[in-house]
Amino acid sequence: MSKVLAGRYELLERIGEGGMSVVYKAKDKLLNRFVAIKILKPEFIGDHKFIDSFRRESQAAASMSHPNIVNIYDVGKEGNIHYIVMELIEGRALSDVIKEQGPMPYPQVISISKQIAAALSFAHKNHIIHRDVKPHNIMMTPNGTAKITDFGIAKAVNAATIVDSTDGIIGSVHYFSPEQARGGYVDEKSDIYSLGIVMYEMLTGNVPFDGDNPVNIALMHINGEMTPPSEMASGIPPALEHIVMKCTDKYPVNRYASADELIEALNNLEFIGSVVGNSVLMGQQQPQRPSGPIAETEYNDGTEYEAERPKKKKKKNGSKKPVILVICIVAALAIAFGICYALGMFGGKEIEAPDFTGLTVKEAEQLAEESDLKIKEGDPVVSEDVEAGIIVSQDPKGGSTVKTKSTITVFVSGGPGDGEVPDVLGQDEEDARGIIESAGFECKVTTQASEKTAGTVISQDPSGGSKAEKGTLVTLVASDGSLSRATMPYLKGKTLGEAESLLESAGLKLGSVDYVWSDSYAEGEVMWQQYDAESKLDKKTSVNLQVSKGPKPTQPPTTQPTTTEETEPIEDLPEDEEEI
Repeated sequence: MSKVLAGRYELLERIGEGGMSVVYKAKDKLLNRFVAIKILKPEFIGDHKFIDSFRRESQAAASMSHPNIVNIYDVGKEGNIHYIVMELIEGRALSDVIKEQGPMPYPQVISISKQIAAALSFAHKNHIIHRDVKPHNIMMTPNGTAKITDFGIAKAVNAATIVDSTDGIIGSVHYFSPEQARGGYVDEKSDIYSLGIVMYEMLTGNVPFDGDNPVNIALMHINGEMTPPSEMASGIPPALEHIVMKCTDKYPVNRYASADELIEALNNLEFIGSVVGNSVLMGQQQPQRPSGPIAETEYNDGTEYEAERPKKKKKKNGSKKPVILVICIVAALAIAFGICYALGMFGGKEIEAPDFTGLTVKEAEQLAEESDLKIKEGDPVVSEDVEAGIIVSQDPKGGSTVKTKSTITVFVSGGPGDGEVPDVLGQDEEDARGIIESAGFECKVTTQASEKTAGTVISQDPSGGSKAEKGTLVTLVASDGSLSRATMPYLKGKTLGEAESLLESAGLKLGSVDYVWSDSYAEGEVMWQQYDAESKLDKKTSVNLQVSKGPKPTQPPTTQPTTTEETEPIEDLPEDEEEI
C-alpha cells in the first residue's frame, strides 16, 4: 500500500536522493497532478535548529516565482516526516547532460548560464543565497529551459549538519567558493563563483579541481591555480574564458558584483559575436559545429548551427537589395571596428603583462613604466593573508598578453578589514568560541556567578552586530551556574529514600520530616511537601516533608461485668480512675 502524506500526496516512486533528502514522484490527489516531494533523511530530524531553519528558508523559497526556478507548492510535516512539495520537472539534471555530451557548444553554455544567473539574480533580490549551485541541482527540460532547485535547503545547513557520509561535505566541495571552504562569510558572490565552476564544467566536461580527499579539493579552491578552460578544450572564445575566470576569482571583490552584471557580460559577448562574427570572436578560430547528422540545432539564445545544404538559386528582385546589403555591411564593419578599437584590438605592441602581485603600488608603477604600461588602482581588497598596501591581484593577470600603453588594474590589500562581530549571547561557550574565531576574531572566555546554566554566554564585548577590525579580541562572559535555580520535584507517594534522592538530584536538601497518620498514603510514603512541584527555588534550599505512618489504629470497645445484683458505687477514687 502506497504512503499518503497530509491526506493528499500519494508517494508513487523514488526518483532521486541527495546528501540530506530523498525525492519521490507523487500524485496530488486534491489537484489531480503529479509533483515531486523531497523528504528529509532521518538523521537530520533530531536537529531542531536545522528543522526550524529548513522550514523558514523553504517557506521563503516557496514565495519565489521565476521561470528558471523550480516552483515550491507546499512545505509541511507529518509525524517525524518533514517534506517539501515541488514542481515535477520532465527532464534530467544538467550533470547528466554534461556527462553525456562532454564539452558543450559555447552558445549552449551561454544560454544555460544566463538562465541560471537570472534565477540567482531573482533569489538574491529576495535576500536568498543558494549556497549549493551545481549541475546536480539544475534541471534541464526537453525544450532547453534550465531550472534551478534546492533553494533554501543549503542555507539551512549549520556546523552540526555539514558532514555527510556520502559526499563528505553537503553541497559538493567541487563547487565550493574559497570563502565557503574556509567556513567564512558567504554572500551572493559565492553563488557567482559556483556558477563559474558550472560554466567551466560545461565548457570542458570536467571540474577544475578534483581529488580523492574533500579537504584537499577545498584547499585547491583556496590556494590552487585554475587551468584556463581553453587549455582543457578547444573552441572556447577568449572573451567567454575571461568571464569564467572572473566568476571564479579567489577574491570575491574581483568577481562580478552581481548576477545581473554577469548577465550583462554574457549579453555583450553574444552581441559582439553577432556583429563581428564567430571568426573574430574566436580569435580567427572557426566555431565548432555539432557532430552527427543533425541538420539544425537551436538554443534558447537564438544561435543556430546549420549543416551544409544544397544552395538554391535566388531570383533577382530589383536593384535595391544589393545597395541595402552594401549599406548593412558597411554599418556592421563600422560597428565592429568601434568594438574592436574599444577592446584594444588595434594599436600598440603585444607584450607579456608583468606580475604585480606582492608589490606596492609605487613599485608596480615603476615596473609598469618600464614596460610602457599604466597602473590603475581598483577597489581595496579585504585580506587576512596579505599585508595592507600590498597588491593582491590584477586584471589582466600577470603573464597574459597585453598591448603597450594599456592600463592594468591592480587590487590592493586593505588588511583584514572590519567585520561584523557575531551575536553569541545564550549559546554554549565552546560553540560561541568557534563562531567568534571562524569570523576572524580572537576570543577570550571568563566566568561569572549567574542563574543561567553553567557555560551559557551571558555577555560579550564588543557586542554582537557591531563592527570591529578582524583579529580584535572579543571577550565572552559565561555563567558558572552557581546562582542557577532548582526545580522542585514531585515527591508525593515516594518513599523517604526516593524523595531525598530526587531532592539531591535537583540541587535541593531534605529538611525536617514529620510522621503523620494517614488513611490515603501507605506507611513510609511522602504525603505532603513544603513547595509545589515545578516551583523554582534557590539551590540548596531545605524542603520539609510529612511522611505517612499509615492508618490510625482503632481503640477496642469497653466491656462491663454482667450481674443481676445491685452494687454499691465505688467511692474515694480519683475521677480519671473511675473512667478506666
